Amino acid sequence: METATMKYEIKDINLAAAGKNQIEWADKDMPVLQSIRERFAKEKPFQGIRIAACCHVTKETANLARTLKEGGADAVLIASNPLSTQDDVAASLVKDYGISVYAMKGEDTATYIKHVNIALDHKPQIIIDDGSDVVATLIQERPAQIKDIIGTTEETTTGIVRLKAMEKDGVLTFPAVAVNDSQTKHFFDNRYGTGQSTLDGVIRATNMLIAGKTTVVVGYGWGGKGAAMRARGLGASVVVTEINPVKAIEAVMDGFQVMPISEAAKIGDLFITVTGNRHVINVEHFKSMKDYAIVCNSGHFDLELDMAGLNKMTKEKKTIRPFLDRHTIENGKSILVIGEGRLVNLAAAEGHPACVMDMSFANQALAVEMLVKNNGKLENKVHVLPEEVDHQIASLKLKSMGVSIDELTPAMIEYMNSWTIGT
Repeated sequence: METATMKYEIKDINLAAAGKNQIEWADKDMPVLQSIRERFAKEKPFQGIRIAACCHVTKETANLARTLKEGGADAVLIASNPLSTQDDVAASLVKDYGISVYAMKGEDTATYIKHVNIALDHKPQIIIDDGSDVVATLIQERPAQIKDIIGTTEETTTGIVRLKAMEKDGVLTFPAVAVNDSQTKHFFDNRYGTGQSTLDGVIRATNMLIAGKTTVVVGYGWGGKGAAMRARGLGASVVVTEINPVKAIEAVMDGFQVMPISEAAKIGDLFITVTGNRHVINVEHFKSMKDYAIVCNSGHFDLELDMAGLNKMTKEKKTIRPFLDRHTIENGKSILVIGEGRLVNLAAAEGHPACVMDMSFANQALAVEMLVKNNGKLENKVHVLPEEVDHQIASLKLKSMGVSIDELTPAMIEYMNSWTIGT
């Protein structure tokens, strides 16, 4: 579809009014991003810069897109996940804010790939990626466009792993900012956002009582910590599986049972994968699960679950509730999968609360600004935002919450900077 001024592909432009209400509702709880947007509107740091953003098209992301446009950017937005798009928000971004959007909830893989290429047709100078599919497509299929790239930002653990692999292989020939590695991102978004929204998605899809259920959390990174914490808070008996001995002992010290997934598969009622890796629950694990075990993924890609293997051994598949499929497998047991194995918090719920995404998207906006301001000056590798940016975002967030903290006195500063002052 297109208007006189822009092109777009969304579900229904008539959903815009509802979407605008959602965007404005989220914006009320995103004061840090608001302050950045106000500054960008005055300074126009992205004037003339083309940006392609591949993100979850939600009400929170809409406010990031608005912030980039206020900064002067010519931006195109596509969906990073086929089940995370909020169609009313996509409509409002087009109709009310004049931003080109290519995203529809439930779009198939072919449509997603088409949209990735549409984003690259925009000839971006900055890429905002969520899983590094756009960057990977650029490098593999459109090398002639690489020379125009100022840099990319990445918000997911999965995408950062891919970027570091690109750096190692010598194909990352422009700077990247690992937004996910900022403290004001992963400490809060991954732990509190993922923790709450994952359980929100599970409950909306199943209406199950979490209390008393054995919940298996696969992976104890920041997202896994959040999911385990919230499941325990709802009364679950939580089991953690890990490959990292340090994270495993941390889970033990945090009061969780830790065991291999092959053992946990036999006792779990609910399984949540949060690893960023592939096939962490495989065919053999599915076979050993209880009848009517519930499985979901809160990592980035659906590859965390071996869905191809599960589908192959499924004798009957039936959708029994929205976003909840029952797979009756060869041994007669039923495995319930939420959201086709895609991100449970966005497939079956609304993703992270706006107040958490406020900090994450503040990092995104400032990462783009850093790339533009330092065009040609940064090494072609994966960077982390400076610590002072983290402190700036945290300070703004505390101020918005009405929280004050102490400051170092001159004597304290002198003590910290001196080796001659003893006890």
